[in-house]
Amino acid sequence: MSSSTAQGARARARMEVTAAIKDEARRQLAAEGAAKLSLRAVARELGMVSSALYRYFPSRDDLLTALIIDAYNAIGESAEAAREKAAADGPVQRWTAVAQAVRDWALRHPHEYALIYGSPVPGYTAPATTVPPASRVGLVFIGIVRDAHHGSALTEPPPLPADLRPEAERMAADLAPDLPPAAVAALIAAWGELFGLVGFELFGQFNRVVEDRETFFRHAVARLAQGVGLVDGPVEGRR
Repeated sequence: MSSSTAQGARARARMEVTAAIKDEARRQLAAEGAAKLSLRAVARELGMVSSALYRYFPSRDDLLTALIIDAYNAIGESAEAAREKAAADGPVQRWTAVAQAVRDWALRHPHEYALIYGSPVPGYTAPATTVPPASRVGLVFIGIVRDAHHGSALTEPPPLPADLRPEAERMAADLAPDLPPAAVAALIAAWGELFGLVGFELFGQFNRVVEDRETFFRHAVARLAQGVGLVDGPVEGRR
């Protein structure tokens, strides 16, 4: 066996063991929650000694970070795929398609959703490596609003209150300098409201309140798009 073949075999083996560790950790998340995630318990379930597992993930926090990055990337990929599938549609339809993809992913992966959008894990501080994956869904929504703005399919937002303008201008400078600060402020509010809707459904706050949740969600998401200023055709006077 050549050295390159041996290295490839070792790399594949490491990938397989890493995947098995993360799969078992996700099972523990579902059964016990992130706060009780234990490297020793993961090793025990996989028939590994703890010292062997530490060669893959030196600490619980390293394993949590890997799971968090995977979850953010997975929900981000779902949002991006929905955007591409709806590329020929209008801004409101693209917004709705992406929001629906976020909800669908959350319902399929409730424990991973809880890991990234639920209560913070005690004693854990997310490193900077989680920021780019965490930004993917937000960047999809920013892109939809940006396309609408440049395509004259974004209505003029109401004037900003004087006390909000500095913060809105800061957010716009950081996130989307080519968009009006009022539009960015509305977008950030809608983004928070979207994840609030998903979280309320997933964590039980809608129990005995909302029964037809699919219809309710579509209606609520369409209202969020309107609040941001999205329309599916050129705004009068901006053609």
